[in-house]
Formats: sequence, C-alpha cells, structure tokens
Amino acid sequence: MARVTVSIGSNIEREHHVLACLDALAETFGRLAVSRVFESEPVGFEDGRNFYNLVVAFESERSVGELQAWCKRLEFAHGRLKGVPKFSPRTLDIDLLTVGALSGRHDGVALPRGEILHHAFVLQPMAELLPEARHPLTGETYRDHWARFEADEQRLWPVDFTWQGRRLSRAEE
Repeated sequence: MARVTVSIGSNIEREHHVLACLDALAETFGRLAVSRVFESEPVGFEDGRNFYNLVVAFESERSVGELQAWCKRLEFAHGRLKGVPKFSPRTLDIDLLTVGALSGRHDGVALPRGEILHHAFVLQPMAELLPEARHPLTGETYRDHWARFEADEQRLWPVDFTWQGRRLSRAEE
C-alpha cells in the first residue's frame, strides 16, 4: 500500500463538484485525510472565476496508471472536456501529486507533481495535511517548504466547507 496524494480544484459549481469528488474518492479508496478547502484566485487563467482547492491523501495498491485513469474518468464524468485550452474554467481537476516515495515518470505521469512546490494552492493544503511528510525529491518536509514559500501573487484563503457532516474548514474572520 502506498500513500497517494491528489489535489482537487474546481471553478465551476465548485462546492457541488468538490463534494462529488470527495464522495467518489471515499467510495473507491476508503478512509480519506482531507485538507482545509481554500478559495484561490486563478493562476494563468483569463477567466477570472476563483477556484476551490484542497489536497486529499489515501492508501492504495493501484498502479500510477490506474490512479491516473481513475482521476481522468471522474473529471470527464463531471463535464471536463478534452481538447480545450489548458487554462480554461473547469468543473473538476484532479491531479496526482505523490504516490508513495515514487519519483520520475511512471505510466506516463511525472511524480512528484511539480506544482507542489510552485503553487500556494497545492503546497499550503499539502503542508497543513502532511506537515512532516517529506517531498520525494528534496527530502524536506512540506511544512519547511511552505515556511519558505513566497506567495506574493497567489492569494488563497480558507472557506466554510462541510463534507459528510464534518467541517473541513472555516472561513477566517
């Protein structure tokens, strides 16, 4: 069994799609560890709709290719379209971040995902969820990476969010 981490993002019907994704992950993989849910300004997108972003961890014996295929099937089941520009609004975006300590290309997927260390909307929830876990390439903890991160242009903030009766996050007052 390997610990798998995924990032989840949505900027179309955000709450609906994030809830549906969490339900599908729990149904398929069982117990989930879930970060707070953050609202973030889009990075690189011309459409200015804000995203909801979070990170989820779970245990799985599936291969990287099987995990990637599962994520893509769920995205498409929720209206994600093939062939649209990269920075288009999206109902659901699920990215494999890590699969155990794997690094390099596996089944066509680069691990760990580069966005972990470059985007606040991935690193902050990752650092909060798994602060003592170590990045497979740097060997440093996610907490340490977040402590050094300069997020000048990547604003994000926690939002009120409940899943299956469990408060995942609260908006800061």
